[in-house]
Amino acid sequence: MKLKALVVDDSRVMRNIVMQTLRHAKLAEFEFTEAEDGQDALAKLQSAKPEIVFCDWNMPRLTGIEFVRHVRSSSANDHIPIVMVTSEKSMGKIMDATDRAGADAYICKPFTAEELQQKLTKIIEGLGQRKPAGGFFSKLLGGS
Repeated sequence: MKLKALVVDDSRVMRNIVMQTLRHAKLAEFEFTEAEDGQDALAKLQSAKPEIVFCDWNMPRLTGIEFVRHVRSSSANDHIPIVMVTSEKSMGKIMDATDRAGADAYICKPFTAEELQQKLTKIIEGLGQRKPAGGFFSKLLGGS
């Protein structure tokens, strides 16, 4: 399955680690767009049209948690799964992200490909079930 993913982190090295580890996890064939903070990510949401977002918490201009809240408040993008990938490990932060802001998953740095597989399999499978098969005949027969 092919998925468009937006990777948001102010560290280029960390964005590369997230993308490389996702490739190794083999959950999907990802097409990545990168953003260096939440504000950059909001701008790229419209043009990149990601199907899933991986977002750090601590970033300048607009933090990851502010980004999640902004996306969840917009009906245009509130369906996109958002995965927090952060060094914030306290239970309070995890609850803020998942229960209060609406992040779909929470992964603490450092992480492994196996951990990504474990925490993301259901989310990725859900995306696969929502994606239409595509192609001319699928559209002709009522698919999107």
